[in-house]
Amino acid sequence: MKKAIIIGAGIAGIAASIRLAVRGYAVEVFEANSFAGGKLAEFTLPATLPATATACYRFDAGPSLFTMPEYIEALFNLAGRNPKDYFQYKQLDTVCKYFYEDNTVLHAYKDTQKFAEEVALKTTEKATTILNFLRQSKAKYDLTKEVFLQNSLHKWRNYFTWATVKGILGMYRLQVFTTMHRANSHTFQDKRIVQFFNRYATYNGSNPYQTPATLNIIPHLEFGIGAFFPKGGMYQITQSLVNLAEDLGVVFHYNTKVQEIIVENKKAVGIKIDAEVPLRFADVIVSNMDIVGTYTKLLPALPAPKRLLEQPKSSSAIIFYWGIKNVFPELELHNIFFSKEYETEFKHIFETKDLYEDPTVYINISSKENATDAPEGCENWFVMVNAPHNIGQDWDMLVGQARQHILLKLSRLLKTDISALIDCEWVLDPRTIEARTSSSQGALYGNSSNNKWAAFLRHANFSSRIKGLYFCGGSVHPGGGIPLSLLSAKIACDCVK
Repeated sequence: MKKAIIIGAGIAGIAASIRLAVRGYAVEVFEANSFAGGKLAEFTLPATLPATATACYRFDAGPSLFTMPEYIEALFNLAGRNPKDYFQYKQLDTVCKYFYEDNTVLHAYKDTQKFAEEVALKTTEKATTILNFLRQSKAKYDLTKEVFLQNSLHKWRNYFTWATVKGILGMYRLQVFTTMHRANSHTFQDKRIVQFFNRYATYNGSNPYQTPATLNIIPHLEFGIGAFFPKGGMYQITQSLVNLAEDLGVVFHYNTKVQEIIVENKKAVGIKIDAEVPLRFADVIVSNMDIVGTYTKLLPALPAPKRLLEQPKSSSAIIFYWGIKNVFPELELHNIFFSKEYETEFKHIFETKDLYEDPTVYINISSKENATDAPEGCENWFVMVNAPHNIGQDWDMLVGQARQHILLKLSRLLKTDISALIDCEWVLDPRTIEARTSSSQGALYGNSSNNKWAAFLRHANFSSRIKGLYFCGGSVHPGGGIPLSLLSAKIACDCVK
């Protein structure tokens, strides 16, 4: 039996282990942390009120939006298992609720007709404009999914397919040579709706005032396909895939940090863990570690592709996990409180590399769908603001400022003193994100997509110089986020001969 080693038990590493196990490999996964999932992890904080020994708040540590469930189900189907035996989820009727500084409140309904009517009722935009934009978003997605998302851009044979020809012929529809903001400003008259659709650039850590309008495919994922919630919370994605992998014979080694990838005669042959652990050999090595760390830490003797590794990084985040001693019926599972000066906010994130005093605030409250995530009469708030990646800023100061600004903003808009309701707190910032997940500079999505060629500047899912070495995860093609990370595992494993 051939052997495969996966470095890192992030969502892409787990998916790669499943795919290789199905192909008959004996697979071992080595993870530096004590848990699987990477960013897609969970934790609990004890509650002080109500004061019971078992009362706690459960939080999903990382990604909180679930789209494209078919990519997860595909792994179970590939293994000949019933997805429902491992994993269940429901579709959301309201994708997200949006709050503006002028007191406009928009419900982003899954029903596109209902959403378009909501926009027409509360803004100056026409419902037909919204529906037409969403149709164009679907058309962009249909053009790009096979060419850019589901196959390697670094294999010449993939360019000689009918899907690629269609993509090239329809390139003009992708609006590669204009920015998302410029395209949206030409489409919509109401600045609130321009801001609404500009926000989708943040789904891969980019700047809507720089990233190409091609990223206007993202709204289709929510409105055309839908947003979902896993039974038990987002961490159930990780847990269900680990359970499937283990049922297929995959062995997970936690608290086991890989020190080096062993290369002999231009072929990856194994890994080194430490002096006391024997070398582990395999026919295939797949790194789910951030591509920068893979080269600088695991392949120190191999010249790194500096041009690729030095591409501008995506944004990061500051996340406050708050146990809240109250229930807010006006809030949904997903909530956005917009900044009044959106462009200024992004200039701070990507140019001055600090935080704007009026940030856009995202609140995820999983207890809205999973009541056991918080004590009765309480809620678990995942409160996030976009932040620059780590270049050595004074994060203690920035976190303190962000906390103050967030509390002032939310207290004003919700007409309640939020600070008085905080029962417990934990914080993640770019430093701790980098330390916990090995994400270079704490960037959530690897490289940003702030130029028209960004899709082609991500690292390939295989090494062109080292045989038997492959890469998956959000720092390589096709990008970050749960769906693209799962696709990166598929592409990497498809490259394994």
